[in-house]
Formats: sequence, C-alpha cells, structure tokens
Amino acid sequence: MRLDAVRDELYGGLPSDFVRVRTERARQARAAGDKSLATAIGRLRRPTQVAWAVNLLARERPDDVAALLDLGAALRDAQRQLSATQLRGLSTQRQQVVRAMAAQAGRLAAERGAPLGPGAIRDVGQTLHAALADPAVGDQVRAAVLATGATYDGFGPSGLVVVADPVGDAGEPTPEPPREPDRSAAAQAELAAADAALATARTESAEVAGRAAELGRRLTEIDAAIADLREQLDRAEQERQFVRSAERSASETRRTAERAVEQAERRARSARDALDDLR
Repeated sequence: MRLDAVRDELYGGLPSDFVRVRTERARQARAAGDKSLATAIGRLRRPTQVAWAVNLLARERPDDVAALLDLGAALRDAQRQLSATQLRGLSTQRQQVVRAMAAQAGRLAAERGAPLGPGAIRDVGQTLHAALADPAVGDQVRAAVLATGATYDGFGPSGLVVVADPVGDAGEPTPEPPREPDRSAAAQAELAAADAALATARTESAEVAGRAAELGRRLTEIDAAIADLREQLDRAEQERQFVRSAERSASETRRTAERAVEQAERRARSARDALDDLR
C-alpha cells in the first residue's frame, strides 16, 4: 500500500465515504506493520464539498484544467510586461473560462448525486482563480487532492505592478516602441484562454448531443409503444364487434328456445289432461 494510491482513492471518492475509507486504510497499514504510513493516512484531511467538486473536475476534465492552469502561467508571465488595457482583456477571458468550468463542476457533482448550491459553485470559481494565480494551489488542483477551497484577492505574485497605459500631455496615449516579448506573452495567454474555452464548449456540446440522442431513442420507443397499443386497440374493437354480434345471435336463439319450451309445456299439459279424461 502506498500513500499516493490511498490519497488518490480518498480524494477521488465521495466526501461522505472519506472517513470510513481513511480509517480502514490506516487500519490495514497498521496491520501490515507500517505505522508511519498509517499515521500519514490518518493525517489526510476530508475534503470540503467545494474542494471535492474541484478534484472531481480535475479528474473528469483533465485537459480542460490543464489548459486553464496553462492560462494562469501565461498570465503571470504577461503581467510583468503588458499594459492595463491588455491585462483587462485577458482577465475577461479568464473570468469567462472560470465561470464555464465552475458550472461544469456543478454538473459533474449533480451527476454523482451531490449537487452544489449557487454559493458552492461560486466558491469553486474562486478556487480556480486561486489556482490560476498561485502555482502551489494549481499543483493541488492538477493532482486532484485539494482538501479545502481557496481564495485569492489579486492576481499574480505580490509586488508586481500593472503598467498603466502612458498618456501624453495632449491626453492621447504616448506610443511605445514595439516589444516582441509583449506580443508573445499576450498571444500565449490568448491561445491558452481560447483552448480552455474550446475544450469546455466541446465537452458541453458532446453532453448536449448525448442527451439529444438519448431523448431521440426514448421518443422512438414511445412511438413504437403507441403504435403497438393502437394495434391492440384495433384488435380489441374488432373482437368487441364479433362478440356483440354473437351475443345478439345467442339472445335470439335463447328466446326461440324459450318459446319452444313453452309450446312443449302446453302440449304436455294438454296430453296429460286428455289422458286424465279417459280414465
């Protein structure tokens, strides 16, 4: 038994199962004589609902999360060189991608019977923002072993200053000499944001297509069932007409038989009376 395997099992399962599985694995480690492993397992913290949802997202959508974290690295590099206007554009892209991925985490959690409320989805987004800004948090997100959500007030390492757009005396921006690193960093950040958004859009599109296909199959089944019921109804109507005709015929025959019985009874009485007279 290895600690990373146990950690992967614990953080990959439902939070409600965490304590039970952790206790069992620690017991197994002690039974195997590995007290240090048992102690390390016992120190693993049960993830909060938000942390579990982020871990779930990292496990189920690793490519999307990787693209998001690549965007964070690009933005940290770009912050040293880009102007405030350029950074605002990249920040907008970052927020759009984070919102889409937080919503995706909410859908994944709901599929596993543990839906997130609006506040929890918002906290998932805050944690993803923190992962973009802090490489240590990003590593935990990538490894899907977060124990708690994270927040980050700013973006990038402390001490960095956004370079404001320079303005000349006439109120017009003062032209700056072109810098190749600026363009490269901006292009890298924009590409990472576009890749993350594309991956998320493709995932959502595939899910919608899957749901549409399933509904189409269900509709076909319902149409077939309706056709079968209609056929049964037609047969029942035909049988009803046949039985009704047979019932009318049987009623007529019964009445004829009853009249015959009455006539026979009268004849029998007459014959009996005649016989009595002869005696």
